[in-house]
Amino acid sequence: MTTPAQQIADVFVELSGGSAGTPLEAPELLATLVRCGPDLLGVHAVGTVATVDARAEPHIAGSEDGAQLLKREAVKWSEGPGTEARRSGRALLDVALDSEAARRRWPRYTPRALELGYTRVAAFPLRSRERPLGALVLLGSPADAPMSEETGALAQSLADFTALALIRGHELQESRALTGQLEHALVSRVIIEQAKGVLANSCGLSMDAAFALLRGHARAHRRVLSDVAHDVVEGRLRLGGDGPDGSAAPRR
Repeated sequence: MTTPAQQIADVFVELSGGSAGTPLEAPELLATLVRCGPDLLGVHAVGTVATVDARAEPHIAGSEDGAQLLKREAVKWSEGPGTEARRSGRALLDVALDSEAARRRWPRYTPRALELGYTRVAAFPLRSRERPLGALVLLGSPADAPMSEETGALAQSLADFTALALIRGHELQESRALTGQLEHALVSRVIIEQAKGVLANSCGLSMDAAFALLRGHARAHRRVLSDVAHDVVEGRLRLGGDGPDGSAAPRR
């Protein structure tokens, strides 16, 4: 039998990427959070929204269709407890949605939530050092008990851990992209140096003159320099001839 403490530990391990230790991508991470959230936190439904890149569209997930729809509409309206938590970086604890105060506070969100069967809500920011990345929203039904402080503390820990996992995954993606760019640049540089050597030997040119010939041909034909160099090394292109751009003149 799984104890509550073991259940909590298992969820944190799953959010961290499991035994592989590889960070989950944002959609998979949020899907894991909302799948585990209701049982772990003892609420009817969970919704979340997050983005690491402020220029990108936010990722949205819900433990059920109603929760996901409500999150999408809240983002569209820029209204609701999740929006407030994300903007302020502070949690909102157990707000009754069937109150006049809630209707005034969120005039579009509140009636929509009630229509979907949610009567209580709490929201917790996904916090990072720079800014909140999003929010975790807990949704209660009429049959649910009021959300306790213990539930709120665990929900905030889940939100904070999710934010750290999002940042870690984003940093890993950026690192991989940079590594790929550096590898591409290195390969391009090597092939260009090889092509310079081919031209220097075949045409009796200096290395600088060989590079000028390569570059002139690439510009004249609007081609990538490394592609031209690759064709020279592979013997598909001969330069240093009588053509106006240094290419070999056609044979008659």
